[in-house]
Amino acid sequence: MELSRRTFTALAGTAALGLALAGSGGAATGPQGPRVVPTGPPPPPPEADGRRHRVTYDRHSLLVDGARLVLWSAEVHPFRLPSPSLWRDVLQKLRAHGFNAVDVPVPWNVHSPAPGVHDFTGVRDLNRFLSVAAEERLYVVLRPGPYLGADLDAGGLPGWLTAAPGAARTDDPEYLRHAEAWLAAVDAVAVRHLYTAGGGTVLLYRLEGGRPAPAGDPGARAHRARLQAKVRADRIDVPVLDDEGFTGGDGPPTAGLAAGAGGAADAWGGPLPGGEGYARVRETHDAVHERRRHLAALADRVTVHHTGMGFGGTSWGWLPGPGVPTSYDYGAVLDEGRRPAANMAAVQQLGHLVRTVPDLARLEADGDGEERAADGRLTVRRLVNRDTGARFLVVRNDTDEEVRAPLPGTGVEVPVTVAAGDAKLLAANLRLGHRKLAYTTAQPMLSVSTGRQDVAVFVGRHGETAQLALDCEKQPGADRADTEPAWAYDRGRLNVVSPLGVGGLSRVLVKDGDAETPLVLLFADDETALRLWTYETPAGPLVVYGPAMLRSAELRDSVLHLTGDVTVETGVEVWGPRGVAEVTWNGEPVPTYVGRARSRVREGLMPAVRAVALPALDGWRCRTENPESEPDFDDSAWTVARRTTSHSTTPVPEGGPVLFADDYGFHHGDVWYRGRLEDLGDVRSVALSYGAGAQGMLLAWLDGRPLGAHRMPAPDEDTAARGTWTATARFAVPGALRTPGEHVLSVLVRPMQHAGTEPGENAHKAARGLVAVEFAGGDRAVEWRIRGAADPERVTGPYNNGGLYGERRGWHLPDHDDRRWRVVELPRAERRQGVSWYRTRFRLGFEPELDASVGLTLEDDPRRAYRVQIFLNGWNLGQYVNDVGPQHTFVLPNGILRTRGANTLALAVLSDGTTPSGPGTVRLTLLDAARGGIPVEPVDPPGR
Repeated sequence: MELSRRTFTALAGTAALGLALAGSGGAATGPQGPRVVPTGPPPPPPEADGRRHRVTYDRHSLLVDGARLVLWSAEVHPFRLPSPSLWRDVLQKLRAHGFNAVDVPVPWNVHSPAPGVHDFTGVRDLNRFLSVAAEERLYVVLRPGPYLGADLDAGGLPGWLTAAPGAARTDDPEYLRHAEAWLAAVDAVAVRHLYTAGGGTVLLYRLEGGRPAPAGDPGARAHRARLQAKVRADRIDVPVLDDEGFTGGDGPPTAGLAAGAGGAADAWGGPLPGGEGYARVRETHDAVHERRRHLAALADRVTVHHTGMGFGGTSWGWLPGPGVPTSYDYGAVLDEGRRPAANMAAVQQLGHLVRTVPDLARLEADGDGEERAADGRLTVRRLVNRDTGARFLVVRNDTDEEVRAPLPGTGVEVPVTVAAGDAKLLAANLRLGHRKLAYTTAQPMLSVSTGRQDVAVFVGRHGETAQLALDCEKQPGADRADTEPAWAYDRGRLNVVSPLGVGGLSRVLVKDGDAETPLVLLFADDETALRLWTYETPAGPLVVYGPAMLRSAELRDSVLHLTGDVTVETGVEVWGPRGVAEVTWNGEPVPTYVGRARSRVREGLMPAVRAVALPALDGWRCRTENPESEPDFDDSAWTVARRTTSHSTTPVPEGGPVLFADDYGFHHGDVWYRGRLEDLGDVRSVALSYGAGAQGMLLAWLDGRPLGAHRMPAPDEDTAARGTWTATARFAVPGALRTPGEHVLSVLVRPMQHAGTEPGENAHKAARGLVAVEFAGGDRAVEWRIRGAADPERVTGPYNNGGLYGERRGWHLPDHDDRRWRVVELPRAERRQGVSWYRTRFRLGFEPELDASVGLTLEDDPRRAYRVQIFLNGWNLGQYVNDVGPQHTFVLPNGILRTRGANTLALAVLSDGTTPSGPGTVRLTLLDAARGGIPVEPVDPPGR
């Protein structure tokens, strides 16, 4: 809930009345020695400070310079956001929402277009990303594979490796030679950013992905050992993990590092989420799901948390794995449009808690596992920090109705409310700065000391009532800055009660009594808590309430400079270090006064972001292609398919030749085949066998006449994870073409992506493209020529372009001259087998301070069978399959999208000719808009 006029007016009112309640010297890594490290303040936020740091661990937690650290990490895929400026935006949002670390996969296939070539320039600039992470004071868990999984083409292995000798993910010398060269290239960048050496914030290094190496597979285990030795030889001296945990010794509890936690990938057609795509994923992986999952990890005393996907982004071009569409939203806490999702509330609350309450770093079980509450409907797990005496309860409600019940024997002296199917964390005997919490029925969110006061936040579901008690030998004073809370002192305890979410934030100021330092108690529901921010400055931490996001805070002299985002009309309230006399917001001075809860409050409200107008997409021009289907097309420069052997796992047909696209260097995108043969007099049909990923497709022509098309079926629940699909398409040869003389058989295959692979499987080497051709009526000698994508382009890399005629001629590029193309209007309804291109231009003129996320939405009658490859300013931003789905909106990332200038949109429409094809409705969609953001640099189009 935003700060209302009522709330901010109340802050300036008269004194409130209390209402009586009714009923390292040098770098070091590895396990910590025998010395016991007690609970204490966490290490300060990391930075590239040029100093040596010690990174160790014991059975409880990581230890940074001898201080216990609970790692709260979100996975970020910078390669799925090809706009380096926006990397800072994502990292700032994650840090603001409570994360202190990011888990960063580095995919081999994105950086290596050819053997021995490792490209870290432009949108692949790993050095830049790691530098930004350090500037934003986030730890990094670096994950360079070599195999990643992560729903990537070939699981992250490069395309050229599909045609190379050697068994992947084993101790095969050929594979290890390439894998070690890759690690050497990554490590040369990473070693400059190690936290141990003070060059950056890389804290942990994680090898491989997928399942752990089987115990009975010596080759796979030798492969892991070889990679670990390589990493150490490259001077990576931070702790190293693999899928079995920390290498070289026992580590802290690592269940939170399990891959795949939080969210889920969506398959073509959306069989798992019922065809509704990520909207359904978000329903099943909502805030309740996230809260239960993460609280279970806390109850298991996990202190190295991989919380799941922080930002998945876009699998642009031909980057996705074989079973997933373009969007890799994944149900992440930041969606593909860079907006906080509904499940962010649970993750943010716990992130701030583990970062600001050090007691959670050294917990022990306090009891014999799960216990049932008195009425049997609630499950309780008890934890204790024996250093501090703090106690925590993870309370879970597995019923389908709200439960309010007492928890006898836990120290919580009043009934506790837990929503249906939900869970919450309660605390008792916990220090809140200079005072002690006896117990609470609301979940603590953060506790900091700033300026001349302590600040503690408690959260829960909207409409619940929070009750807490503070141990106080002397009766303190208590003021409320809002009308909702109430308090009473009785027999050494100050009891406070407050409804959650009513009127926004509720504030109670506790003063005098046992401590001279006041304590500000803040009560919020989930929505309100998403407007609460904490930020560490050299002068001390601060807490900010109101804006949609706080990006940075800096105290210079007596002026506190805040930057952040505003979406709706809101105020700003700050609890900050001593000496703050003035406040600025995004560079502009804001008038403030001192509120009743010892905060500095903006006078009046900041206005909402203005409505954003998007232009209509019109002025379309069209041109058809696939001249490759015509018999007189000049294919003399194409590659002749002469190979007779292959390293593929797919057998070569007896007598050959090898037709597999990868064997001829065509690893991504569409591939054309043209075969010349003599005398079709007795040939009744042709059978074309091909291999593909999900939604693979084949189209065939004979002497320019369409023979028909074949497509792989949409995945269902049983086949959604299948990496490779094979099929044989049989086409009758028309009688008019059964003649002597030369004939040309033309075939276009959309092979989709390569399968991932487990150790020793080599599934990534399964053939893509044509596999075999047979003729009914007699064998025919055929000379095959093949053509796919051009060599990888410098700006976009190997995943942008395929082998369509228009791609090879630059029809997708912004500077292509389309003035002779036919002028058309959308929607279209043409029936044609093959490819048609549509181009238009549009201009945006967003205000400089506006951060707007824009998508492209395509919609049509789902009975129409066609697909669209989307190009914005030359960047291949994904594939739309009209009759399968589930994706209809494609994010256009700022930087590639010119928000203050001209843009070129090109659509390559591939149709099988069985139905009218589109495009149908094509429009720009505003996904989000905020006043704030960060400066965005334009990303070069291909060819620059």
